[in-house]
Amino acid sequence: MNYQKVRLPDGITFVGVPIGTARDITLRALDTLASADILAAEDTRSLRKLMDIHAIPLDGRRIVALHDHSGDGTVRGLVEAAAGGKSVVYASEAGMPLIADPGFELARAAREADVAVTCAPGPSAILTALVLGGLPTDAFHFAGFLPNAKSARCSAFETLAPIRATLVFYESPKRLGAMLRDAATVLGGDREARVCRELTKKFEETRAGTLETLAEHYATAKTKGEVVVLIDRGNLPSVSEDDLEQSLRSALADMSMRDAVDMVAQAANMPRRQVYQAALALTQKKD
Repeated sequence: MNYQKVRLPDGITFVGVPIGTARDITLRALDTLASADILAAEDTRSLRKLMDIHAIPLDGRRIVALHDHSGDGTVRGLVEAAAGGKSVVYASEAGMPLIADPGFELARAAREADVAVTCAPGPSAILTALVLGGLPTDAFHFAGFLPNAKSARCSAFETLAPIRATLVFYESPKRLGAMLRDAATVLGGDREARVCRELTKKFEETRAGTLETLAEHYATAKTKGEVVVLIDRGNLPSVSEDDLEQSLRSALADMSMRDAVDMVAQAANMPRRQVYQAALALTQKKD
């Protein structure tokens, strides 16, 4: 037996669970799962399987399902149980809870009800991918899952383009090729990137390349499993507000706004949306 029954702190405890290999779980997580009065999970089957692997019995407890389609009553019931003195434990499907995870609503409701929240930390796909990817880690920006629609996804990339940090995304294997193609189009095909797949599992893979080469590969590759995408920060030149305004004034004297914005954005290597907003502000000044 690798766990022991312990007295859990009052309130709700969020437990980090393995992102793949079951033995990555911490001893504290095992103790917490064994000792909780009430268990909740994004995926009840995956938590039950994890507990079976580590020989943790339910002892008459049931696992409450808390996912994106759960009603408000589920969150309210868990918070009320914690407020009434029950030890409530929530586990995500994989990795750290609340990271692109429905446990966020439970944590927010608990704090609003003045119910204590604590965490038994565990593995994280984000940090694991950063270690394996070899891109700069002094600053990174987690953007979660991008929109499904191409136009919305490209808009998101335009917003993220100026960020001076390694960009980190979760992505579905079915959308990976399209996502990389849009990233190459908006951010530049020569930007370094990494695709990390099935982390800590038997078929773990990290593929390195530019956005262009990775987009070409995953356009036809049959990809399975959980995917984390890393994109290196861009080497964006520093363009002052005055320089940008002057460039736009010159371009707008002879061009339509669309053509002027396209030309200046390309010349300055700046996101088109940012240049468009500057052009819009400039034309409003004239009016």
